[in-house]
Amino acid sequence: MGNCLLLLLWCLLDKSFISPTHSSSFQSRLGKEHHRGLWDHRRHGVAGLQRVKRGWVWNQFFVLEEYMGSEPQYVGKLHSDLDKGDNLVKYTLSGEGVGAIFTVEPTTGDIHAVQSLDREVKPYYTLRAQAVDVLTGRPLEPESQFIIKVQDINDNEPRFLEGPYSASVPEMSPIGTYVMQVTATDADDPTYGNSARVVYSILHGQPYFSVDPKTGVIRIALPNMDREVKESYQVLIQAKDMGGQLGGLAGTTTINITLTDVNDNPPRFAKSIFHLQVPESAHVASSIGRVKAHDLDLGKNAEVEYSIIPGDGSSTFDIYTDEHTQEGVVLLKKPLDYESRKVYSFKVEASNAQPNAAFLHPGAFKDSATLRVSVLDVEEPPAFSQGSYGMEAYEDSPVGSIIGAVTAEDLDAGDSPIRYSIEWRNSSENYFDVDPTEGTISTREALDREKTARHNVTVVATKVNNPLLFSRVSVAVDVLDVNEFPPELSFPYEMFVCEDAKVGQVIRVLGATDRDMPHTGHRFFFKSPKDIRNRNFTIRDYGNNTAGVVTRRAGLQRSETSVHLIPVVVEDSGYPVLSSTATLSVQVCPCTRDSSSTAACGTRAAFLPAGLSTGALVAVPLCLLVLLATAALHVALKCHKKTGTLMSSEEDVRDNVIHYDDEGGGEEDTRAFDIGTLRHTKAATDTPPRGETGSRPRPPSLAGPPPADSADLRAYIQQRLQESHSATAAPPYDSLATYAYEGEGSAAGSLSSIESHMQEPEQDYSRMALWGPHFKTLARIFSGPEPQATDPHTGNKPVRPQTEGSEEGHA
Repeated sequence: MGNCLLLLLWCLLDKSFISPTHSSSFQSRLGKEHHRGLWDHRRHGVAGLQRVKRGWVWNQFFVLEEYMGSEPQYVGKLHSDLDKGDNLVKYTLSGEGVGAIFTVEPTTGDIHAVQSLDREVKPYYTLRAQAVDVLTGRPLEPESQFIIKVQDINDNEPRFLEGPYSASVPEMSPIGTYVMQVTATDADDPTYGNSARVVYSILHGQPYFSVDPKTGVIRIALPNMDREVKESYQVLIQAKDMGGQLGGLAGTTTINITLTDVNDNPPRFAKSIFHLQVPESAHVASSIGRVKAHDLDLGKNAEVEYSIIPGDGSSTFDIYTDEHTQEGVVLLKKPLDYESRKVYSFKVEASNAQPNAAFLHPGAFKDSATLRVSVLDVEEPPAFSQGSYGMEAYEDSPVGSIIGAVTAEDLDAGDSPIRYSIEWRNSSENYFDVDPTEGTISTREALDREKTARHNVTVVATKVNNPLLFSRVSVAVDVLDVNEFPPELSFPYEMFVCEDAKVGQVIRVLGATDRDMPHTGHRFFFKSPKDIRNRNFTIRDYGNNTAGVVTRRAGLQRSETSVHLIPVVVEDSGYPVLSSTATLSVQVCPCTRDSSSTAACGTRAAFLPAGLSTGALVAVPLCLLVLLATAALHVALKCHKKTGTLMSSEEDVRDNVIHYDDEGGGEEDTRAFDIGTLRHTKAATDTPPRGETGSRPRPPSLAGPPPADSADLRAYIQQRLQESHSATAAPPYDSLATYAYEGEGSAAGSLSSIESHMQEPEQDYSRMALWGPHFKTLARIFSGPEPQATDPHTGNKPVRPQTEGSEEGHA
């Protein structure tokens, strides 16, 4: 608009620069100056061109877009003050679109647009113009630049570049709640006129929504829009340019608006009463039916929680929510019985798990309904009065004795008779019978508690009207013990008592056993028979199932009575009371003075604490007699052995085993005798035994060495030496040689009477008498004649006469 006003003002004030019609004086002056300048220009040429005042007068040209005329659109006119209208000046044009879009008349300078232009494609063009001398072709003035601007017209409607649109808003939102904003663009020039001024309006979607005319913001226009009534809306928005005036261009877009769900609806039952049927045989925790409360909301807002209102049915039934179907599943908590109750009626409540406080209506945000459960009758097997039975029977009960009874009944309305039987499993249950109508259990065989203490019996009850219906019950029969075995002493007792036993001394503690096995343990009582009075011993009951044999007087004499017999009565605590009588034997033993009342008395009493039997006590004296006989034989041989000659080599069985400290070490390493003694008899007394580092005591010898000039000895030695030289110079070290004369070098000492110069020392056998009465005789035998008494005057004992046979060797 500003450019147009400037152009109009320029045309009014300076028409002389564009139009040839001017005032005569002004035109004459300009013409003279023009011809003078032009002549000078022609005369001096280019070199003599003088700069004159610029004659171009323009600012910018305008051209309308979308021109639809048949003739080229006139844009403007070029003119120079040097142009006097004599056609001596030519105008040239260069720049954007010259020739194709813009043309110029060379002589007049008129510019035309030969094509229709679009401002939205190119809003302006930059061109250059110049005035040229027609004759010389030289430029009259420097080249000048100008702009042709395309004038905008309202040829573009507003457009929504991102449509169609989608939006969502919570249901029940208040008026004015923001939904979204839309924007339309117009390609026309926003600086020229109202072509690009857009106004928004709503064509479809009222009265639910509204749009701001200037900003395009869409808001809710109607309160309490309920998703459950209508969930989605389609809104049509229009954008119109020219400020919405008549003749403006318009564009439209669609907006799909969805209402999101809020928890504004409580669950509702479809009806107030629900009827369910369940058989009385239904198992506990099984499902008996379903109920459902409908909620118009969605997702978590539609989740329903079910509960049973406390009352009549809350203890028998339960309900929980099926997460997939949102149904209430009714469960059975207790067994049902048609005969005791046929109908249950209780209330079920449904509520939301996550209620919205903003939409809570007056009262509870939940619903309730009545549930009626009808119990159906089912024919059932007989029912025993107890889950199991326990009975008792004595083991001596007669066959056929009744020990108890079982009871079963038909709970159905028909009240069928019941028949009883025993379910046979193994032979052990053949001990009992059951009455088929009464249910009494009796014995059919004798019971033995020691064989089987408990019997397990299974009784079957069957309905007569329907034998396929039956039930079982377990009956445990405990066999009670009957006191049928009398008590007995634990084992046969053999007791000993010293002659010097004191009054009240306990000789032995008694115990008892019983083959009966009562439940609470045994209780035994010990006593002496009433009709027998023993003045020497008595039985003392300690009250703990033991008793002691106690002496009643002192000074028991073995010479009077060596064995005392004591009867003992043992009773039990069973019913009836059973008892047994046992006889104990007490042997009186002569005890020494240094023995105590509980120590050994004689040979038997010595082993009494160890609990030896009679056979062992008898074997001890027999062993002692054998020892006495052996000792007597040894003494007899010692006294009557002859000083006989040496045994012949055929009868000599004595062997000498040679021992070496080192294998192959030679004769010096052995501990055997020196064989040189046999070869040189004179060296027997001078040569010490080999291997001896000091003097070694010789064993005592009762006889001296034989005479050196004995013919038998010389002959025997000579015979042995000849045998030795005939075989080898010396016997091998690993030989087993036999010699009748061992010599002095034996490590074991001499076994014969050769070179025995000392008599055997006397042995004192008198101490054997201290071992007891039985050893007095043995001591007397070994000791020989009684030694004579010591002379009271001199204090010396008489010299014992030396016996013969001192030269005898050892056996």
